[in-house]
Amino acid sequence: MTNQATYDDANLILRLYELRREETMRKARAWFFGYSPTTLPDAEKAAPMGSQENAYVRMVTSYWDMAASFVTKGVLNEELFLDTQGEALVVWEKVRAIVPAMRQAYSMPHYLANLETVANAAIKRMGPEAYQSFSARIRGAAASSGAGR
Repeated sequence: MTNQATYDDANLILRLYELRREETMRKARAWFFGYSPTTLPDAEKAAPMGSQENAYVRMVTSYWDMAASFVTKGVLNEELFLDTQGEALVVWEKVRAIVPAMRQAYSMPHYLANLETVANAAIKRMGPEAYQSFSARIRGAAASSGAGR
């Protein structure tokens, strides 16, 4: 382990957990579980601009990108984050296919870059076989719940 987690790290992890329990965030996360577009048009159809679904997508993805930014900027211990925040990788897995198109279409080259960085660290940590299994489970769960909506 490169650096030891601190009590401040643990307190920040607990605060992140508290934020995830907020009522609207819970609704957004529940809806997001079935969201898995594979193209930008699919994403725009499933969550059109101005819709509640679009607000949910923005809420969930921006929350996890913010949480990941704490890691990428050195505020939060990476190992502790990866040990306790598996949902971040679930969120990345659901949007990773459309992020390059979103970055290009909206001229936002760093859109969800923190989440991508932390997700890649989680993927590296779990190894290729475990990641393939994880990815298949996420895609399968989304397909069975009406992915893309």
